[in-house]
Amino acid sequence: MNFRKLLPIILLFTCSFYAQESIKDKKEQIRSFKVAFFTSELDLSSQESAKFWPLYNAYDDKQFEIRHKKMKFFKSKMHGDALNKMSEKDAAALLYQMDAADEELFLLRKKFSKNVRAVLPAVKILKLKKAEDDFYRKLLQQYGDRGKKK
Repeated sequence: MNFRKLLPIILLFTCSFYAQESIKDKKEQIRSFKVAFFTSELDLSSQESAKFWPLYNAYDDKQFEIRHKKMKFFKSKMHGDALNKMSEKDAAALLYQMDAADEELFLLRKKFSKNVRAVLPAVKILKLKKAEDDFYRKLLQQYGDRGKKK
């Protein structure tokens, strides 16, 4: 499944999950889960791990910050009936800002990809991409299952 297709689902999911618990607590829980998952999937040596995790954590923090800021801004602009009352000019401006945020995320990913190539072999980078997709799928499934129990 393409990560870009998962992004809207993740953002929607993230909104509901912020309402229930503090962002910081949730972020730490997810990070712990992610570290454990990636560690088992990537089979990093201690040298690779020492170089990889600081790069990945910085990337992940910045990505989270961009997405959170984007989500908060768009939620404030598209609440209730605001979307139906929005002028064409305002809608075009909002689309431009959405594109700018997507571009910022793309450039961040591109920079991370370049940096991680100096740390990991190509095969492990591909495993990382697969592990990220698998992780988000598993996370969504876990929280989906949790929601069904309530």
